Amino acid sequence: MNMIAGWAQSDDIIMMEQMPIFGGYCGGVEETAICDVATMLASFALFECDIHLDGPIHIRWGTTTTTETLQIAAHAAAALDRNTDLLLANQYYTLAGPCTEMCLLETAAQAVTDTASGRELVSGVASSKGVVKDKTTGMEARMMGEAATVVAGMEVSEVNRILESIIDCYRDQYSKPPLGKRFQDCYDTKNIVPTEEYLNVYDKTLKTLNKCGLNI
Repeated sequence: MNMIAGWAQSDDIIMMEQMPIFGGYCGGVEETAICDVATMLASFALFECDIHLDGPIHIRWGTTTTTETLQIAAHAAAALDRNTDLLLANQYYTLAGPCTEMCLLETAAQAVTDTASGRELVSGVASSKGVVKDKTTGMEARMMGEAATVVAGMEVSEVNRILESIIDCYRDQYSKPPLGKRFQDCYDTKNIVPTEEYLNVYDKTLKTLNKCGLNI
C-alpha cells in the first residue's frame, strides 16, 4: 500500500498483475474465471491501477496457453470488456521454447483469444514458461502481434473455430514440449536479427496457421 501511495503521488502509470491458478484453490474453469474477474475489479477499485495484467496459469503445465486457461482468460476479459472501460492486458507463458513451431502456435492461440475477448494490451512472450534463462526473442512477439491483427473484428464463432484448430496442433505435446533454443542460438546477436533457421520455422508455422483459418 505504501508503494501504491507513492506511485499515485508521483502520477505514475500503475499496472497490476495477477495470475489465477486453474486447478488450484480457485477450482475449475468457471470458479477460476469468477476469481479472475474479482481480482481484476479489486485491482482497480482497491489499488487504483491504470492497467491490469492478467494471465491464468494451468496448475499442472504452468502455462497460459492450454484450452482451460484460454477459456478463463477469454470469459473474464469479455465480461469486463462488455461492462466496463477498464484497460485489460494479458501475459504470455508458453510451454515450448523459442525457434519451435509449438511455441509460435501457442502464442498465436493466445493472441487470437485475447483480441477476440476485448483486451487492449498483450504482453510477452515468456517462452519455456518464463523460467529458463535466455528463452525469449522478438519472433514470438512478432507472432503475437500478427495473429492479433488478423483476428481483430472477426466474429467470435469464427474465432472459436480457428482457435480449436490451432490448439489441436499442439495439445498432444503438453507432456513433452520442444525445448527450443536460447536467444543467442537462434539470433544473430551482433545485428539482432533471427537466424535463417528461425525464419524457416516461422514460415512453416504460418502455413500451419493458414490451414487453421488464420491467414497471416
